[in-house]
Amino acid sequence: MQLITEKNISKIIIYVFIIIMTTMILMISYFYVNKTYEDFDLQMENFVQEYYENQKVSLKKEIETIIDIIKYNATKSEENETLLKEDTVRLLNNISFDKEKSNYIFAYEILDLNGGDMFAKLLVNPNRPDLVGEIISTNYKDINGKKFREEFMDEIRVKGESFTEYAYKKVYTNEVKQKLSYFKYFPRWQWVIAIGVYVDDIEEEIAKKRKDLKTNVKNQVVQNILVFLLFLSLAIVISILVSQKIDRVLKRYQKSVQSKSKALKELNETLEKRVEEEIEKNREHEQLLIQKSRFIALGEMISNIAHQWRQPLSELSTIFMFVKFKYSIGQLDEETMAQKSKEAESVLEYMSHTIDDFRNFFMPKKEKEQFNLRMAMDSIMAILSSALSNNSINITICVDDDLVLNTYFNEFKQVLLNIITNAKDVLIEKDIQNPWIKIYTEDKGDKIILYIEDNGGGIEVKPRNKIFDPYFSTKNDSGGTGIGLYMSKTIVDKNMKGKLRVRDGEFGARFEIILPK
Repeated sequence: MQLITEKNISKIIIYVFIIIMTTMILMISYFYVNKTYEDFDLQMENFVQEYYENQKVSLKKEIETIIDIIKYNATKSEENETLLKEDTVRLLNNISFDKEKSNYIFAYEILDLNGGDMFAKLLVNPNRPDLVGEIISTNYKDINGKKFREEFMDEIRVKGESFTEYAYKKVYTNEVKQKLSYFKYFPRWQWVIAIGVYVDDIEEEIAKKRKDLKTNVKNQVVQNILVFLLFLSLAIVISILVSQKIDRVLKRYQKSVQSKSKALKELNETLEKRVEEEIEKNREHEQLLIQKSRFIALGEMISNIAHQWRQPLSELSTIFMFVKFKYSIGQLDEETMAQKSKEAESVLEYMSHTIDDFRNFFMPKKEKEQFNLRMAMDSIMAILSSALSNNSINITICVDDDLVLNTYFNEFKQVLLNIITNAKDVLIEKDIQNPWIKIYTEDKGDKIILYIEDNGGGIEVKPRNKIFDPYFSTKNDSGGTGIGLYMSKTIVDKNMKGKLRVRDGEFGARFEIILPK
């Protein structure tokens, strides 16, 4: 049974969209809530640390204010030290403290800075009036076994002040709570003046802050989730509208398909015949290209034959003129006639050999054969040497004498002839000074790369591979047909299963023929 059809595709789109959007909203909400509460925990942790630090700063500031008052009174009063101490004790006892937080000031008179059972006398302590005037020991332990007096005295001896946390009786109760106190040493009178705050009072403030912050976070989470749900609702409405639009489009599409199905059916019935006709046209077109390429190559061969025969014909003309001259003056003896006949036969034999070279070059061979690459190059040079030398084009061939290929011999020579002829034409057309063509190979193991490079300045056409298009030529109207390189690439790429590429060399174009061994 097919799950998706033209009839239910719009509903499927709605359902899939709703599922995807709902999943995304739920995931976003989940990660948002987790992240919000993680930030809340981190914010609370930072608040707690800051709150405790602020408490410490506040305690220290209060004690420093009191000590400043004591120092001020000591400088302004004319009383002796004893009376001044008594006034200070009364002052400390009269300083009010926060009953809600149980904060108060207390003071010791240090008898022995090194501590011990007789280390100090308690001067002021509103929370423990029963101990005022009594000797205090540093060996005293709180309910948790901590010698807090010994701890703050160790720091006072080093720094002159101390923050110490310990368990102590809370004001107006018999409960023992953790307390954070600040102790400051007043060396003039050997007093330690201190103030403390109970940790449960701090925690109560922190709890209020936590509650307020948590309420704000909860409200923010609820608001954002409502916004997410609103977006989801809007997305669902939009998906329904889009689905309706899709339904209308599908209906128009169905009508269009039905109206064209008949024409398509007729087209299918005649398609095979049309394809055969197009294939036949392409085959005829390709045959025409091949035939045209052959005619072009034949024209080039005739031109090369003319170059090859120009010198021999000149030599024959010279021989005949010499024989005619000797005959006219009556000095044509048998020996001279035999010598000139032999020279004429040699020239004619050279011309006949040239005809054989050209005839063998175009002799059709449909089977692959093994041949020596150097021998193939010599065969091509026998055809082109006169045309190159007449135009002062230097050609250098660096090919290993033992290099053997297995491919179509005559087609391979036709490709080389096309490329070298093109290079020759470019050098002549651009009137290059000291023109040259270099042919060399590179053995890549399973393949051979034959390079044909010239100093004609390179290919100006962009992209370069456009030169392999049929009928494309950079020559003037009478100088090229655009078939040679197209047929060369077809021969190498399709028939020989290789690759024909062109690159920009250092001085001009560089063709690369890549053939499997």
